[in-house]
Amino acid sequence: MDRSNCSARLLAACHRIETSGMTVGTWGNISIRVDTTHFLITPSGMKYSLLEGRDMVLMDMDGRVVESDRKPSIENALHRGIYRARPDVQAVLHTHPKYSIAFAIARKDIPPVCEELVQIIGEGVRCAAYALPGTEELAKNAVEALGDRNAALIANHGAVCVGESIDKAFLVAEVLEKSAQGILYATLLGTPHILSHEDCVAMRDFVTHSYGQR
Repeated sequence: MDRSNCSARLLAACHRIETSGMTVGTWGNISIRVDTTHFLITPSGMKYSLLEGRDMVLMDMDGRVVESDRKPSIENALHRGIYRARPDVQAVLHTHPKYSIAFAIARKDIPPVCEELVQIIGEGVRCAAYALPGTEELAKNAVEALGDRNAALIANHGAVCVGESIDKAFLVAEVLEKSAQGILYATLLGTPHILSHEDCVAMRDFVTHSYGQR
């Protein structure tokens, strides 16, 4: 994907995240993989609605700014780490959503309790060990918690969601937040029932090989 195309997609994602309720102010960050050695990421501390395509920062996988007058998001190490570990990932979305962050603050995993979560994200969402924002340690912990799943919680911080496109990453974020909300409400009614490993495997296989117009 060429840089101009990536810039346009990233800019559209910036407008989307600002109206989604997934973060507030200038928090959160988004990136898109350009090729095997580069990615485009949002700049640090700039209001999403004021961004232009030229504000996006092109970086390499070693953390060097290749093209931009802007400073990249302080969480660029998180994005780099995910792209290195997961060649299938084409977009990374870091959010601060209100229900998911409750689990992150409690440092609790989100178990596989509903079909959407299992099919779109995987067998639950793990919470990464705590580390200070913007550090290599945070990136390492988040990548480890993510594993082969499509979302992870970042302790006392927020969530990170990935996908084969920016639209898929947003879908993951929406399913994560809906699932977190559902568990919190279900807890008020009793004990949430967790899906078995066997059911999770069956649902993942179904959505991968049978769901939709295949």
